[in-house]
Amino acid sequence: MTVGVWIIGDQLWRQSAAIASVPLGTPVILIESLDHIKTRPYHQQKLVLIWSAMRHFAAELAEEGHRLEYIEAEGFAKPLKAWIKTHKITELRLTAPTDKSFTEIISTLNLGCNIKLLENNHFLWTETEFKTWAKDRKRLLMEDFYRQCRRRFNILMQKNGKPIGDQWNFDQDNRKPPKKNDPSFNPPKPLEFKPDAVTQQVIAKVKQLKTPTYGKLDGFTWGVTRSQALQVLNNFITQRLETFGPYQDAMVTGQDTMWHALLSPYINLGLLHPLEVVEAVAAEDYDDRSLSSVEGFIRQVIGWREYMRGVYSIAPDDYGDRNWFDHQEALPEFFWDSSQAKMNCLKQCLDQTERTGYAHHIQRLMILSNFALVAGIEPREIENWFHSAYIDAYDWVMKTNVLGMGQYADGGMLASKPYASSANYVNKMSDYCKGCRYDHKARIGENACPFNYFYWDFLDRHREKLTTQGRMSFILKNLDKMTEAELTEIRELADRWHQEN
Repeated sequence: MTVGVWIIGDQLWRQSAAIASVPLGTPVILIESLDHIKTRPYHQQKLVLIWSAMRHFAAELAEEGHRLEYIEAEGFAKPLKAWIKTHKITELRLTAPTDKSFTEIISTLNLGCNIKLLENNHFLWTETEFKTWAKDRKRLLMEDFYRQCRRRFNILMQKNGKPIGDQWNFDQDNRKPPKKNDPSFNPPKPLEFKPDAVTQQVIAKVKQLKTPTYGKLDGFTWGVTRSQALQVLNNFITQRLETFGPYQDAMVTGQDTMWHALLSPYINLGLLHPLEVVEAVAAEDYDDRSLSSVEGFIRQVIGWREYMRGVYSIAPDDYGDRNWFDHQEALPEFFWDSSQAKMNCLKQCLDQTERTGYAHHIQRLMILSNFALVAGIEPREIENWFHSAYIDAYDWVMKTNVLGMGQYADGGMLASKPYASSANYVNKMSDYCKGCRYDHKARIGENACPFNYFYWDFLDRHREKLTTQGRMSFILKNLDKMTEAELTEIRELADRWHQEN
């Protein structure tokens, strides 16, 4: 038997199951497929990050002694067949893809050899382990899973089995609004890397693509190697971690990254493993002031990230087509061109996304996804946009985060309530409302903020369904306090907006 290994673009880890299963000298292949990027108009910086990281990783494996072949091609089948024939490979090994869509691609390939998928080890929990945890549970709450994960890996735990700080969750300490006009509120600049010769070659390739793409490429400064990813991790721990927690939900004009870690692109590519990241953060000395930051970050990684992937792995085949609210509005064109956005909060987040391929979780959830939800955008359209736009986006990330959490399209399989809010939340947690052409306090009238009338129109349109969601009963009672004239104007404003956009 002659074994060969195919490494796909988000498995760039030396201990990935497939590459770790073979000795040095084994034939290894990586493929840049142009067909694969035609499914949607991906952000140009995302393409540069993935392809440059793949090329650097391939060079490292070749230096170690693997018989490395790196191919740029239209698709996967033709170069794989030629490579398999050349090396007389009888078994092709892969670390099982996280994305179900890529598993389907593999199933369609007729390569003339045995294909062996090894269980994906890029997460703390395997799919099998998550399925075992979820089996026969009456509820799939992230908090339950998060606590079990803390116990299992002994993260932020005392010897008596209780969590450090005697509470599991410090979320109430991590919701501070921005300190407006405070000179001490000055987040550090993110760590940036000048593109090397390899990255410059990829940038040139992306600029010449005839395939439709999204976003801007100038100013690419992301890391593309494991060494650089480790530098970003160290920079987060030493320069950003302490203040990350309290202001992780805040949004400020001109501050693209705040104190956020900027580690998700590297973890999702395999350049960093989530356990090493969590252990590095948990190993830091912390006092009561910084414990909320440590716990808040770790919850994002071993709580939300692992949970989202786990739910994705057990979700039914029709999960991506679910549309519980039956929303059918088209995605506004300004999502693809931020200069067309009239609401300042949307313009700020969309402009940032165009420039960098990045926005932090509250910008994504409570501005962009929230707007799509209350405006009634078809869920698959906004999910496709998120998948295209963000540098850390993959199918397993977007299906659960956007469709489940952001759009509540699954009817509550993942989230306990829809993440919908009016302009009041935006004004509280950002400075975006300042100077906006709309009045964040008004829900009717010519200057009313669309977030307001869309929010109340959303509650009104879906009142019957939302009454079944216990956490929504209190806010729904406010509809009864509105006059029929006000509700009528709210409906008319929402209809007019869609006609004009």
